[in-house]
Amino acid sequence: MLDVTRLRVLVAVAEHGSVTAAAEALHYAQPSVSHHLARLEAETGSRLVQRVGRGIRLTEAGRLLADRAGEILGRLDAAEEELAAHSGLRAGRVRLAAFPSALGTFVPAAAAAFDADHPGIDLRFREAEPPEAIDLLRRGEVDVAVIFTHDDGPDVAGLRTEELFADRTYLVRPAGWPGDRLADHRDRRWIGGCERCRDELLRACAAEGFTPDIRFTTDDYVAAQQLVARDLGVTTLPELALTAHRNELVRVAPLPGRSRRVLVAVAGEAPDPPATSALLERIRASSPRPPAAGPGHRATAGPARRP
Repeated sequence: MLDVTRLRVLVAVAEHGSVTAAAEALHYAQPSVSHHLARLEAETGSRLVQRVGRGIRLTEAGRLLADRAGEILGRLDAAEEELAAHSGLRAGRVRLAAFPSALGTFVPAAAAAFDADHPGIDLRFREAEPPEAIDLLRRGEVDVAVIFTHDDGPDVAGLRTEELFADRTYLVRPAGWPGDRLADHRDRRWIGGCERCRDELLRACAAEGFTPDIRFTTDDYVAAQQLVARDLGVTTLPELALTAHRNELVRVAPLPGRSRRVLVAVAGEAPDPPATSALLERIRASSPRPPAAGPGHRATAGPARRP
């Protein structure tokens, strides 16, 4: 394999026309330049320079190699510059997946702070529920995933995860239906969420001795609150969903001991690429630690206020 340093010497001789001028341009001693040329001739098995009077000139083989070396060194220099820019967070790309209520609360703040600090990084993010986000992460289609989990998963085997905070669960009821416990509404109609949230609702109600009569199902927290506001049922929602959107016609109360864990996940072994590490830092800084005070710890008789 040809030595890169010796190729640089040959290119310098071709550009400057003499060993002395090449040595000055490279900040080498003149004997060092002559040594590199001799070693390069030995490596290639070709005569690359010939003496002409007190100077030298390139042979046809020397000119051929110098031309190719110039192209190769240009590509190497460009690669080094691109890598330096990437490592210095001046260029590159990072991709994030997050679930809807995270995108409706702290993730945009993290993304905006990252974008302000590193405008040269191409930041992209997409909405994805935890199972999809994990699949995207494992397939390498995103670099960071913000997910949530109850006691039943999702499966994060093979990923590195970090818990950000506990997202408390709230009972959400119509203003005219009294009672701040799940069991107070055992005979009411219920609104179920996504599959994971619905399973958690069933477990919570079972712990209070009943099975909820789920009449409606939606994973849209705006729609769920609108259904509640119209006296069509009772539901439970996490604090992030109520922070992202709060219908002033509903009443909410925290359910003691009920919450989901919000995590950030990445694939691969540490250390992470610089852009990924920087985004993770912004997500940590923007996430509520400890959980935000929340939209109403007590039921109120009047219209609930937007948090």
